[in-house]
Amino acid sequence: MRAPGTIVLQGRRQPTGELFLWATGESGEYIPPQRCKSLLFAWDKRSFYGTLIEIADIGETSGLLLPPFTAVLFLAQPQPSRLAAISWSPELLHEQQLARLYVEALEQGWFVPSYERWLAGSNGWKLRIPDEVDRSALDAVSDANEWFQAVVLDLVSQDTAVADSFAELLRAYSILDLQVEPEVGWVDEEQWLVAIGWQRDEVPFRTSIQLVEPEEGQESWHLRLLLQDVDNQDLIVEMDFQGRPLAGQLPEHWQADLEPRIALEAAKLKQIVPWLPEATFTEQSLWELDDEQAWSFMNEDSLQLIRTGSSVFLPAWWEDLRSRKPRLRAKITSSVGTSGRTRLGLQQLVDFDWKLAVGDLELSEAEFSRILAEKKRLAFIRGQWIQLDREFLHQMTQTFNRVNKKKGLSLRDVLEMYWLQEGREEGRARGQADPTATANEESEWNELLLEVELNAHLQEFVDQLQQVSSLPLVTPPAELHATLRHYQQEGVSWLLFLRKYGLGCCLADDMGLGKTIQFITYLLCAKQEGTTGPSLLVCPTSVMGNWEKELHRFAPGLTVHVHYGAQRAKGEELRERAGAADLVITSYTLAHLDQEELSQIHWDALCLDEAQNIKNAYTKQRIAIRQLEANHRIALTGTPIENRLTELWSIYDFLNPGFLGSLKSFTETYVNQIERHNDPQLIEQVQKLIRPFLLRRVKKDPAIQLDLPEKNEMKVYVSLTAEQGALYENVVQDLFEKLDTLSGMEKKGLILSSLTKLKQLCDHPALFLKDASGGLLDERSNKLDRLLEMVEELREEGDQCLIFTQYVEMGHLLQNVIEERMGESVLFLHGGVPKTKRDQLVARFQDPEVARQERPGIFVLSLKAGGTGLNLTAATHVFHFDRWWNPAVEDQATDRAFRIGQTRDVQVHKFVTLGTLEERIDEMIEHKQGLSRQIVGGNEQWITEMSTQELKDLFALRTEWIGK
Repeated sequence: MRAPGTIVLQGRRQPTGELFLWATGESGEYIPPQRCKSLLFAWDKRSFYGTLIEIADIGETSGLLLPPFTAVLFLAQPQPSRLAAISWSPELLHEQQLARLYVEALEQGWFVPSYERWLAGSNGWKLRIPDEVDRSALDAVSDANEWFQAVVLDLVSQDTAVADSFAELLRAYSILDLQVEPEVGWVDEEQWLVAIGWQRDEVPFRTSIQLVEPEEGQESWHLRLLLQDVDNQDLIVEMDFQGRPLAGQLPEHWQADLEPRIALEAAKLKQIVPWLPEATFTEQSLWELDDEQAWSFMNEDSLQLIRTGSSVFLPAWWEDLRSRKPRLRAKITSSVGTSGRTRLGLQQLVDFDWKLAVGDLELSEAEFSRILAEKKRLAFIRGQWIQLDREFLHQMTQTFNRVNKKKGLSLRDVLEMYWLQEGREEGRARGQADPTATANEESEWNELLLEVELNAHLQEFVDQLQQVSSLPLVTPPAELHATLRHYQQEGVSWLLFLRKYGLGCCLADDMGLGKTIQFITYLLCAKQEGTTGPSLLVCPTSVMGNWEKELHRFAPGLTVHVHYGAQRAKGEELRERAGAADLVITSYTLAHLDQEELSQIHWDALCLDEAQNIKNAYTKQRIAIRQLEANHRIALTGTPIENRLTELWSIYDFLNPGFLGSLKSFTETYVNQIERHNDPQLIEQVQKLIRPFLLRRVKKDPAIQLDLPEKNEMKVYVSLTAEQGALYENVVQDLFEKLDTLSGMEKKGLILSSLTKLKQLCDHPALFLKDASGGLLDERSNKLDRLLEMVEELREEGDQCLIFTQYVEMGHLLQNVIEERMGESVLFLHGGVPKTKRDQLVARFQDPEVARQERPGIFVLSLKAGGTGLNLTAATHVFHFDRWWNPAVEDQATDRAFRIGQTRDVQVHKFVTLGTLEERIDEMIEHKQGLSRQIVGGNEQWITEMSTQELKDLFALRTEWIGK
């Protein structure tokens, strides 16, 4: 191998501190960078033998680019290949001298933090070379300190130990991170190095600034100096800022440093605490402060002084005072909860006294009104100092104005404040932040953090609201022709307890637990205690007959008037019939249509059965019902939340108007965060607010002790036929061809219509093609074929079944095909069936006088018409032929059979078509069920919010399942 001989190395330092190198041979020929790298760094372990050295182009030259610290080490201690000799250019010879000096400075500690950089608002380093060391390399350049700064920063970035030491220095001496004015008159470089702990302070005493609180009968605070001997810490002298001792004698060995050091502390105070009067330095021995200035000094300025290296003594009580935040408290004095106060209602004003609590000190209304008027941050009350910052004073003023505007506090305000306060305290105990601290301003008590102190009666009342089992059980009236289970007796007691105070409530027991019998018992008890008039029950048309029969069966002594039908009573006739009745029953539709006439009657109780019918806040039906007046409002529902939390708000706004605030504030504070992020703290907060007015028991709760048989749920997976698959693909293709050409409502409409088509195709192609009246219907849908097989099998065993579908046309198709295949009558209930006939259909299916084998064994129901309110315990099999995609609604439908009175196991069959959107959404359902259960679900609008790619993933057909 030919030896390279001598290489001529040339270089140029970059403004960033990096060194750019290139080389030529003795004859001037250019040496490529890669070859140059191997010659210069062949033995350099630090750069991993040149691997870490970067090749770069600067101008027209290609060379090596060395980081600052790497460059210094290379220049000071080069380790080239033994095959090459280096000839250094004149520029690099000088840089080499400077690099050797840098390396020695780093080894010997000849550097200090840069005072100049600190003044400019940053941190850095500079060289401090001893006088006896040759400084000629430094004097020859003007940017020696700048390159050294770049070298140190590069070293910090490469070496973890050095970086940690630098970070520790910043933490230990916060003055390094202090923002100062460009002109710092109170400190020179040497004093600054002492302040940051870099150099030893040779002054024989330490200085501290002390804030002295007013003497008794005085108002002024004072600043003074304390001087403490370095060697004898018991020697302390109190000084003014003129250098005169206030107590104690000045030692002789302090005299030389006394005047400059006191001047330094005074200058520092003047700059850091600019509001101190200038005259103090010349005319007064001590600085005088009022309470506003004293608070500012303790809360803000003392921290700045400490960061500059000063020692500051504050009153001993200050740290404790800072941690004791004042709390504005409303101390309730009303006799809520006593037997003499009934029909209180949430809007009833309660009596209270204002209290201001600071630690263990509780101020009277007169005392803190005086403080509020004086607008003082610091006040001396009963031997204690208290602080009231401006934000708190502002909140107090806001609170007073708000309460005065409302003309006091209502029971609604008190309860909301109490439960929010309870939630915050529990959250703090777990180390959690208050999730509603940034709540919308309409949620007023969230923002103000006002506390409430309940009296004994109200505390007992709240405890009973939160713990149903603590309520005394009512004795069912003799007129009740039924025996209540223990939990039902508790439910009736709870309804009557809330009736006593006029508080609306939601009985949200699982379907089948007997909400009907509990409300009937409630009516009998209310009549026994004395009512102010008739009660009104609003329910779906499909269950009106069921209510009539149950009332006649369990409470024949109650007079019931059914307000329904074309010949229903109007005007004076309606008022007369209602006046003679204990209960009027009507439908949701008529509650809207006849709202004007129904509102002429003041109802004793207003009860909504299947209250999820008013889940949409802005429907005319809900608005009409909310306007009806009643002493007591009750909601009965097994699903207080079907899809969204706003549905819960809608029900609660009917029960106790205004309790959850406006829909806007409730949505911003709770709904958005819970439904987007499933925030557990906010879920708990909502639970605390709604729980006192919500009673929910589930069938499987051991405390219920229903001894119900088992409910066995299973999925029935089927594939598409070839015909279904081809039609499905056509619909999907047509959707995505048009989707990107539409916007807004047109796009959403197309998605929803395509969704309906695909769901219908999964049921049967005849449903989609609208040709159910002609041609073969079997063998075109695997779902229908599998249903027929299963129904045949269960009928051979003598079992009865319910078949739910959301499409009336599918219901007719099922009825016709099953009747033709099995040769027996099939019942079908849908929204178009008149009330009388509905009752007849249910009675035929349930009739205990007819042998089970002879009764109609198959009942097809449209989900909307038959999914609630019916008792169909004769069935032991429930089929969900197509899915509603809402577990709560499907469970409701299943509970037509799985409820009290059922003595046999119930088999639930949910059909899922493989490879289609049915399968994908079924998977989604499994992950969505938690929300409604946590708070106490979906419609299809959420699908329209998906991106195009998400829609493709949802709708795309997996063809491997077609025809299997």
